[in-house]
Amino acid sequence: MVADVLSRSALPMKNSNAMMDRSPEDVSGHFQTVPLPESQLSFPGQPYSVSVLKVGYCLPQTDGTFKADGTITLIEGPKTILVDTGGPWDRDFLLMSLKERGLEPGDVNLVVGTHGHSDHIGNLGLFPTAKLIVGCDISKGDIYHPNTLAEGHVHCVDEHISVVPSPGHTGQDVSVQVKGTLAGTVLVAGDLFECCSDEDSWRDLSMNTQKQEVSRREALRTADVIIPGHGHPFRVIRKLR
Repeated sequence: MVADVLSRSALPMKNSNAMMDRSPEDVSGHFQTVPLPESQLSFPGQPYSVSVLKVGYCLPQTDGTFKADGTITLIEGPKTILVDTGGPWDRDFLLMSLKERGLEPGDVNLVVGTHGHSDHIGNLGLFPTAKLIVGCDISKGDIYHPNTLAEGHVHCVDEHISVVPSPGHTGQDVSVQVKGTLAGTVLVAGDLFECCSDEDSWRDLSMNTQKQEVSRREALRTADVIIPGHGHPFRVIRKLR
């Protein structure tokens, strides 16, 4: 995402949270996205619960640059999973957030980087013992494991957690699907969605708008709550045809 600053300079000069208009967004004929209260950052469930540790943002500056950081999400249950680590500047925040939950970096079993931009994978080095999934690469230490994410196949972590290919923003984006929360199926989507109301912006940041359109529609079809890369979580309402 930070790599997309030049693309972002073409966007209207408005606060990223301005893209998060509080009214529902009619994203197609069959789906509607509705902002959740900004205080709703936790989604308890069995066996996994999902917590947003940091809400991502994208703030245009007067000199044409953008101040941006990615959402950081923790999934706790049989496995402890971190989805996106923020930028290197988030190091102390991330360590403190884990400590507040009684966790050390060594307690994290899996770290998923939804894509390779610096505001999403800037702290991978804090987790040398965790399995890493970064885009379509899966590794543990210096051992890389064959997989079929790049061919569009879902990677199942267990029966409740799946890593889902969601290309478009970059060529190898993935999202993490969590089933069984009280809110339903939660999708930690990275920059597949910038925020709840991003219809005026996501195409400007996409490497492949056709692929991303397909990925977004599949996310809207399957998720009840989406955690975007640069905004607060939102609910998906599927309309009757």
